[in-house]
Amino acid sequence: MGAALRRHGWSYLFVLPTFALFVVFTLLPVVQAFVLSLQSARIVGGEFIGLQNFVTLAEDPVFRQALGNTVLYSAVVVAAQLTLALIVASLIQPLGPRSQTFYRALFYLPLVNSAILVAMVWRWIFNANPYGLANTVLGVFGIQPLLWIGSSDQALAAVILSAVLTIPGGGVVLYSAAMGSLPRELYEAAEVEGAGALTKWWYITVPLLKPTTLYLLVVYTILAFQVFERVYVMTNGGGPNNATITIVQLIYSTAFQFGRYGLASAMAVVLFIMAVAVAVVQFRSLRSDVEY
Repeated sequence: MGAALRRHGWSYLFVLPTFALFVVFTLLPVVQAFVLSLQSARIVGGEFIGLQNFVTLAEDPVFRQALGNTVLYSAVVVAAQLTLALIVASLIQPLGPRSQTFYRALFYLPLVNSAILVAMVWRWIFNANPYGLANTVLGVFGIQPLLWIGSSDQALAAVILSAVLTIPGGGVVLYSAAMGSLPRELYEAAEVEGAGALTKWWYITVPLLKPTTLYLLVVYTILAFQVFERVYVMTNGGGPNNATITIVQLIYSTAFQFGRYGLASAMAVVLFIMAVAVAVVQFRSLRSDVEY
């Protein structure tokens, strides 16, 4: 142990600054959130109340609705984004190097835009008046205008649709890069056996991309659990009538509008546990020993 420390001591010194930043700005806030979740904490002062905040959440219909909305949004959006990214990357892969680079950049470009700006564009698209873009398109086909984000029954579907119709550029780039590293020998062997393009894609490409799929699945799920800007801008913070309220939106309003930091911390702890539990299930389901 001592010899190893002397041999690699300088390595730990190089890692120390990054680790210190991680402790100060990530680890300590997480621990503090757990501590606050057990208190009746406000702007000034607080007292230990044990698990009472979690009991309050279990009995709160707004939190249950936020939980359901978050889970529904995440399930639909993550599945759609993974599927779209895989399909688009598969369509790009047969092209030449220059064309691949162009389309990768084209699909990645929207990611550099502000999330607020993108949400504002979707708010205009789903404007409830007859002159919103979505209703204008429906009018071309003779369909009556919909209320979209102005209706309690349609608002959440509109928010989900706005996310589904946004092709995930990061996933396209990662899938495309992963496809470029797949061994050609497997495809050549499949061609000798008479396999078609779709058969090769389903039985060779998709299984070999499992590590990339797992990474994207975990990342996209965590991001979906944290959805905030899209809901905040498109529906004025979870409206109408809390129809689109999500956990992060509720954490924000509970902490910074009503000053109930203990209760908001309890919500954050629930969200953290959800994310960890789902990630563990995803790893156990999709982990692979594939090497190529």
